[in-house]
Amino acid sequence: MNIMMLLEMAVSGCPERVAFVDPEMDASISYQELFDSAGNIASILGATDVARFAMLDVSNIGIPIGLFASSWAGIPYVPLNYRLTDPEIESLLDRITPAYLVTEPERVAGFHDRKGVQVSSRSDFVALARETEGTPDAWSMDPEDTAVLLFTSGTTGAPKAAVLRQKHLVSYILGSVEFMGADEEEAALVCVPPYHIAGIAAVLSSVYSGRRVVQLANFSAEKWVQLARDEKITTAFVVPTMLSRIVEELAGATNADMPHLQSLSYGGGKMPLSVIQRAMELFPGTDFTNAYGLTETSSTITVLGPDEHRLASASDEEDVQRRLVSVGAPLPGIELEIRDEEGAVQPAGSRGEIHVRGEQVSGEYEGRGSVVDSDGWFPTRDAGFVDGEGFLFIDGRADDVIVRGGENMSPGEIEDVLLEHPAVSDAAVVGIPSEEWGEAVVAAIVISDAVTTEELQAWVKDQMRSSRVPERLEFWDELPYNETGKLLRRVVKERLAQLID
Repeated sequence: MNIMMLLEMAVSGCPERVAFVDPEMDASISYQELFDSAGNIASILGATDVARFAMLDVSNIGIPIGLFASSWAGIPYVPLNYRLTDPEIESLLDRITPAYLVTEPERVAGFHDRKGVQVSSRSDFVALARETEGTPDAWSMDPEDTAVLLFTSGTTGAPKAAVLRQKHLVSYILGSVEFMGADEEEAALVCVPPYHIAGIAAVLSSVYSGRRVVQLANFSAEKWVQLARDEKITTAFVVPTMLSRIVEELAGATNADMPHLQSLSYGGGKMPLSVIQRAMELFPGTDFTNAYGLTETSSTITVLGPDEHRLASASDEEDVQRRLVSVGAPLPGIELEIRDEEGAVQPAGSRGEIHVRGEQVSGEYEGRGSVVDSDGWFPTRDAGFVDGEGFLFIDGRADDVIVRGGENMSPGEIEDVLLEHPAVSDAAVVGIPSEEWGEAVVAAIVISDAVTTEELQAWVKDQMRSSRVPERLEFWDELPYNETGKLLRRVVKERLAQLID
């Protein structure tokens, strides 16, 4: 297995079809040109002593070239977070040298004297890939070869480098994407960062399906709407915060006026019910899909599909309606269990840590080995529960559980209740140190209409035990999220602790 196989198959089916479009560079590349460019760079890499190919840049045509070239050359592809500080980037480079690094033109000078790094600007790299005529060796088909190293966010310590082997990525694509399933006029709008697993998956799935990819380097709702209309986008993926801003951008409209948008997928964080309901009103002819996955699982492992969205939206039953905020059911080939702290499998409706198993699951970190158990189960560190029909609901990270007076509480469960109040548009619940209870339940709330603390506390008390009622609520203009839609709960906790102290 090798992801180059996916590109080779696409070239056999549609060599002249446009593969990627970069509006900012005013450039495009066909599938045949992408294949040739990857081979040219693989030839260059093969003549060096580099052990990794690193990309420190926003989305551009160099991204797919680098991804496939590194697999052709038999070295890991390592996309780096360009939003990190210089010391953080230097620390990551120390861990991957000797490396070939492609970055933004304005960053190049800072790496010229960096030991163990061969650096190239984005424009020079793309030109080199398209103008050189190389003769690379055949790529390896060893499924155990490392295809991608993805650094985690490192919010609780030094970032870990998740190892995704060729077999994991290829298994995910073959199990979830139809080969050449896209018509020539179809186009995907990609706006997720290239250093995120969703960015890697977007490249691979679009190539295998033969779809044209339009790259949006820096997201804004205004740019997204304009590009979607100009390029007649047929499919797109966004994180919940992006969809929320798109909905805000279309405020006052009765229809998004995008009849060409066939499907819109979202994932990466909790989707507020009000946002997805409004989005479905604005895009009435669009199929919505919620995808849940992790870096360590090579992207998506569960899906709430278009039919489930429509059924939940049209239902009068509260339990069915709530499935709009679920992440759906496991993909074929994925097994899922909910386990308690002792490792016992939990029945439907009981909360615990999510464990998954399947061919696309890695669960391995460079230098640390695998955390997959002897039976193939990976502990995601995400908490949640499965309802009676097999729909998975995410509460957040297992480490976020609040322990008040010896009682374990899920912040996601309390947030769900708060979000059901018509005046609440976003909510984050955390535990902060308390002399009396060990941890006290507090919340940061974003509201869309006037409401009092007492009213919201009564709302929670009416639907949950009194111990779960937030002792204090703070009203904020917005909650902190990272660029991939993850709530920065640690930041919320720190700010609330400072306010209450």
